[in-house]
Amino acid sequence: MVRKEIYIYLLAYNLLRCLMWSAGTTYGTPPNRLSLQGTRYHLNNFIFQLLAATSTKSLRIYQTLLKVIVHKVVPERPARSEARVRKRRPKAYPLMMKPRHELRQQLQTA
Repeated sequence: MVRKEIYIYLLAYNLLRCLMWSAGTTYGTPPNRLSLQGTRYHLNNFIFQLLAATSTKSLRIYQTLLKVIVHKVVPERPARSEARVRKRRPKAYPLMMKPRHELRQQLQTA
């Protein structure tokens, strides 16, 4: 069952990539610059219309879907590299080893 689930995810991923490829080649946009998540969002919005439409109307809806997908272009970021570092730095404070109310009393008496 796990193998089947992985195959379904790969199938869905390939479907999205095929949609991006079709949209990019149809409207002259590089397919690798289109947003994968934007394509997924638009497909989710259009899927019910595509399923309910007749064959001639579904072709028009599909062309509209491709136009909408092309509008989600990811900006080009040349020479982008991110360093692998830890964002959180260790704090200089000791761990709380007593209940909070005891610590408050200790701070008030000091």
